Amino acid sequence: MAYECLLLEKKDSYAVVTLNRPPANAINSKLMEELGAVLDELEKDGDVRCIVLTGSGDRFFSAGADIKEMGTGEGVIGDKSGGMLRAHQAVTVRMERCSKPLIAAINGMAFGGGCELAMSCHFRVAAESATLGQPEVNLGIIPGYGGTQRLPRLVGRAKGLEMLLLGTPVSAQEAFQSGLVNRVVSNGELMVAVEKLAGKLAKQAPIAVKMIIDAVNRGMDTSIEQGLEIEAESFLKAFTSQDALEGILAFVEKREPKFQGK
Repeated sequence: MAYECLLLEKKDSYAVVTLNRPPANAINSKLMEELGAVLDELEKDGDVRCIVLTGSGDRFFSAGADIKEMGTGEGVIGDKSGGMLRAHQAVTVRMERCSKPLIAAINGMAFGGGCELAMSCHFRVAAESATLGQPEVNLGIIPGYGGTQRLPRLVGRAKGLEMLLLGTPVSAQEAFQSGLVNRVVSNGELMVAVEKLAGKLAKQAPIAVKMIIDAVNRGMDTSIEQGLEIEAESFLKAFTSQDALEGILAFVEKREPKFQGK
């Protein structure tokens, strides 16, 4: 499938999806529609075991919502029923629940919706010059793609409220210290580091990876007892797979396992 707002490159065992709306990779309705579509495409591709999301250029991951679209009354602001907003929120949930590890390679500014897209990924790796933030309050609005929900879950209530109410961006290093990103690397090494991580994740057992993502997502907001039941169900599904047998045999035989996703 051809995409207008995205670039898609498939490599040996992972894919790189690039937000491509220069100069700032601003988010509009078409981009969100295509993001959902590319996830559908890649989840069905058995050769792809990990997905990288990044921005074109070296200044912006994404500066957030396309203000021009908002200003004309189109998109989520013009849709008073909230149907479009909820459809876009569903894309972020789709990202979060993707059965294949999704890595945000934050190459520059990730503001507003850009930060929210990054937070919807399973991993976040930032270039040292990157900045992240939710500045919506400065426009008299609030985040709409999960910022008020995911940010406090990642960095804690106090830090989350500070970032949301002040609207002040944080550096990559501060984002790392607060738990907003997993790693910070030098600017020139971002994609090298991310593709190395993607390659490592792609070698993991697909069924076990899927079960872990699902168990974490479903168990986060439940009691420990409910979470343990979810874990038990997922464990049994993974343990009875051919991949589990291969992993155990490879361990005993002191060799690298070759997981097939079966």
